[in-house]
Amino acid sequence: MIYIKSAEEIELLKISNRLVTDTLAELAKYVRPGISTIELDRVAETFIRDHHGKPGFLGYNGFPNTLCTSVNSEVVHGIPSEYRLKDGDIISIDCGVLLNGYYGDSAYTFTIGQLEETVSKLLETTKEALFNGIKQAKEGNRLGDIGHAVQHHAESRGFSVVREMVGHGIGKNLHEEPEVPNYGKRGTGLKLKSGMVLCIEPMINMGKKFIRQQKDGWTIITRDNLPSAHYELAVAIRGNEPDVLTSFGPIEAVIKSGAEKTAR
Repeated sequence: MIYIKSAEEIELLKISNRLVTDTLAELAKYVRPGISTIELDRVAETFIRDHHGKPGFLGYNGFPNTLCTSVNSEVVHGIPSEYRLKDGDIISIDCGVLLNGYYGDSAYTFTIGQLEETVSKLLETTKEALFNGIKQAKEGNRLGDIGHAVQHHAESRGFSVVREMVGHGIGKNLHEEPEVPNYGKRGTGLKLKSGMVLCIEPMINMGKKFIRQQKDGWTIITRDNLPSAHYELAVAIRGNEPDVLTSFGPIEAVIKSGAEKTAR
């Protein structure tokens, strides 16, 4: 069943998604060489609880932590650990919260130090593909329009789209119908209606599209062990203009500020 949200519910979803944005922006202050992913997890849990929310992932289907931290060839669902980030790494941090009865969910791929040019291009392309998909998230379009926009951009740049892992609806539940694939044909799939709220989240691989699950039962990695990037935003369908509920702006403002301080 697809739950159509009222204007009041979408406003509540904006609040919970703003907390996710703020949590990721807080984490941006700590993402650097030498920090462990479990330390980042503790920062996130404390921040969420201090702002009257609950970690949305902690305990979800048995998941053991607040964040999904996926490094380099890990696509999604990486479990925080004692692994310490190092120069040249990338890390997708996926965060969910529950606040006032509604969930927020977003992901951002952070860079650690200097990246190889091809890895930088992968991240840039994945983010662009996300925003291309979001442009299609309007009333009367279809899910295939979103998926096609993501897939076309990623593949036109020489990258591949993960098929098995997809976006989703969000509301009083973390994962709701419909699924939102990052591939598809224009004009196909479910017709989008005002009041739907979707999490669009391209997972784009540098190499082949194939993935596998680690023995921990959670972490998804690329089968060829090449890097993967992941970005996610929550979007409400409201007429002809997508209403984006999460934002990368505050995250990137922190990153820019840190880079400026380092350059001084």
